[in-house]
Amino acid sequence: MNEGEKARAACGEHNVGVAGDARPLPPVIFLMGPTTAGKTQLAVRLVERLPCDVISVDSAMVYRDMDIGTAKPTPEVLARVPHRLIDICDPAEPYSAARFRQDALREIDAITAKGRIPLLVGGTGLYFRALQNGISKLPSACPPLRDSLSGEARRRGWPSLHAQLAQLDPASAKRIHPNDPQRILRALEVFALTGRGLTEHFSQQRAMALPYRVVKIVLAPSEREVIHHAIRERFHRMLERGFVEEVRRLYIRGDLDPSLPSMRIVGYRQVWRYLDGALEYPAMVERAIVATRQLAKRQLTWLRSERNATWFDVTDHDVLPRLLKFLEGAPTYVARW
Repeated sequence: MNEGEKARAACGEHNVGVAGDARPLPPVIFLMGPTTAGKTQLAVRLVERLPCDVISVDSAMVYRDMDIGTAKPTPEVLARVPHRLIDICDPAEPYSAARFRQDALREIDAITAKGRIPLLVGGTGLYFRALQNGISKLPSACPPLRDSLSGEARRRGWPSLHAQLAQLDPASAKRIHPNDPQRILRALEVFALTGRGLTEHFSQQRAMALPYRVVKIVLAPSEREVIHHAIRERFHRMLERGFVEEVRRLYIRGDLDPSLPSMRIVGYRQVWRYLDGALEYPAMVERAIVATRQLAKRQLTWLRSERNATWFDVTDHDVLPRLLKFLEGAPTYVARW
């Protein structure tokens, strides 16, 4: 068995899809991890050994002209190992998890059609989850309706509204405590706006689940201090490479402002405030580093909640051989999912 065959078997290509369907589910690999974990470097090494094509799962790298502060792979790396879903929209353009899911599914299908394995690499947990589980298209909040329901609650009490919910959407009422006003309000609002309960909406979401066999890999150091040190070192390297000048070019465009998702990205937000005169240079540097540490902490918290993920220590010098061995022996592991 060659490396490609091993990888496809490891990712569960031998498993069936839906019940009664003998056709195998195509494999995909999720390579996840916090910022500065070395995901790009490991992805490049994997592609050199396995028939994989890379899809970026990063809410910052989608933006053009934002290279240094997003830690995009260098042009040299991209020439060797192209990354899909990098540089696909302008910083003035919003980008969402729903749009990512649509884009990623298109790229996954294209890669699979070539007989290769999609390798999804990044640290945006919301994108990974939206891709795997689908997105429930719930209606937006309706302030007049909420005001009306809140007025009813003041007159009758939340337990009374919970009883009303039990008549309209029994499954949701069973999950929601009678003294949980926020969730009662949302459940009644959704039913009033759509005529369907939350449970039905979430059932539709589950039906959108990713039709691929997923192997989840988390790359992270065993000690938090490793991330803290890497974050500080990388930000100073970004500054040396001209990060402030990169943000200045965006700042003077005239069509961008701090409220845009692109300009709220860690690092860009702090440098923008420095250019605005709201921060001195040393304060900008420290705040950007602290904000990046907080991002890494949130990412790790999210990753710990990921089910069926196998963790690898990035500080392990044998991480690549261990990962390849894991993929080769993964059928037993996948079968337990």
